[in-house]
Amino acid sequence: MDKALEEIVSQKAELSKLDYNNPKYDDLEEKLHDLEDDFQDAYGGYLEEAIQKAHDKYCPDNDVLLPIAYLGEGAVIDLEKLPGREAKLMLAINPTRLVLKIGKDKQEIVWTAQ
Repeated sequence: MDKALEEIVSQKAELSKLDYNNPKYDDLEEKLHDLEDDFQDAYGGYLEEAIQKAHDKYCPDNDVLLPIAYLGEGAVIDLEKLPGREAKLMLAINPTRLVLKIGKDKQEIVWTAQ
């Protein structure tokens, strides 16, 4: 799972360096979507269960998104116990884990893959 996520992160970084007009852009974007689809097929159910548990505990009013949506910058959530605070739930790699980021300074690992 970590290797698949690393490949997605690497592909996103490579794609972000290109302009939309670059002839390689469409091919790299298609490869990224294929990697994301393969990842979702292989690990989506497992990660969605972990994400659902995190949502149930920290942000029950937010919809659970596909795991890929939490990768990188993460997904903005509304914390039940700290309404109005800026918060994100992020999928991080090496090891694969969910990180709750509150504001600019506080981060807490709320789940780690086994």
